[in-house]
Amino acid sequence: MYKFAINQKKITMKVGIDSITFDIPKIHLPIKTLAENRNIEPDKLIKGLGLHKMSFPDVHQDVVTFGANAVYKLIQQENLNPQDIARIYVGSESGVDSSKPIATYISALLEQQLGEGTLRNCDTLDMTFACIGAVDALQTTLDFIRLNPTKKAIVVATDNAKYDLNSSGEYTQGAGAIAMLITANPRVLAFSQEVGISAQGVFDFFKPRRYVSKNEILNTNDNPEWFGILENEITFYKEQPVFDGHYSNQCYINRTSEAYQHYKEISKQNGPLYQNWENILMHLPYCFQARRTFVEIYAKENQLTDEIKVIAKSQEYLDFVNQTIFPSEIASGQVGNMYTGSIFLGLISTLCFHLQNDSNLEHKKFGFIAYGSGSKSKVFEAEIQPNWKSVIEKVNLFETLDNSTEIDFGTYIALHKKERKHAVLEPKNEFVLDFIEKENPVLVGARYYKFV
Repeated sequence: MYKFAINQKKITMKVGIDSITFDIPKIHLPIKTLAENRNIEPDKLIKGLGLHKMSFPDVHQDVVTFGANAVYKLIQQENLNPQDIARIYVGSESGVDSSKPIATYISALLEQQLGEGTLRNCDTLDMTFACIGAVDALQTTLDFIRLNPTKKAIVVATDNAKYDLNSSGEYTQGAGAIAMLITANPRVLAFSQEVGISAQGVFDFFKPRRYVSKNEILNTNDNPEWFGILENEITFYKEQPVFDGHYSNQCYINRTSEAYQHYKEISKQNGPLYQNWENILMHLPYCFQARRTFVEIYAKENQLTDEIKVIAKSQEYLDFVNQTIFPSEIASGQVGNMYTGSIFLGLISTLCFHLQNDSNLEHKKFGFIAYGSGSKSKVFEAEIQPNWKSVIEKVNLFETLDNSTEIDFGTYIALHKKERKHAVLEPKNEFVLDFIEKENPVLVGARYYKFV
């Protein structure tokens, strides 16, 4: 009997972001203007939270147009053959329909420009888990590419972070989309397979279906048919969330700290994990959220016993923030919250910052700490690839932010209340919302878009 010894060398295939684009509103309200009209000391928002501008959708824009424009830019920029795109997965908490996903709208809009049927064999899907939905879409797509390394896929994060007027969330508003090309042997980032997770079902922030009786609306005890509704109870939906800011912040800290520890365990890394990361990318519901919350992890990793407020103001921690977190904050302060896109806007901001400073990032690692209310956090890391600069030099993020058009407070209010009928800026070379069907009974509510 013969015995054969076979030496098997483990080959790890790199999978991640090969290219990345974005689309954001071309208009903004200065935070100083909002603060003055809300009787808030401007420095409380500017210096205290890092906020400078709040992007806001124009009348012809929504999460579909942002997503479609970002993907179309990606296809054009990389000269992609539409038939090579195996999937378009969308992460969003701003769906325009309770059944039809944003991804199907995006694929239909793209076919207007690329040709009918060009994406017929492309898988489309939406994933929703508050602000972490696009990270979920990214990770399931990374697994797809690991199983199908010759294929290409696109992940889209698109959202409109809208809050009630005069609410405590109003000054954190923002909107836009990020589109990422996911491939094997990527040029920008290669992601770890290990993912630290912490999840707990809570009501820190949510967008419920709401109910009201016809009696309350029509002031009658009868149940007349009303806009085709036969039920006495009417269901409606608001873009603006129900939230408890203080509780949500605590959930954010709890989940991210637990997921960080879980990642540390499953990746078998000892010592302060963050010391392995050149930069840290976290979900930024407002610009300074990461620096204000990561201090909890920082204190535990370094076994510091001082009060968290003392540690947060220490020169050592401030120097750490400047080096690792600050680059991700640059764009956030100019755009506002993008929900699922915030962590990826921070990624683009960080890469553009390093490109501007001609940094050598090759093979250095970024740490990702994602969060979604409801609640869940995921922690993972990625390695910068040698050709990252050749991709990021096409992005032009900071130039785009500098060219944003300022609006006055009255225009902002009219847009927020959906009272304005005409665009602030006439659209050009982009997808826009054309109209919503109101008459045809088998198409009522259907949204139609066009490229102008």
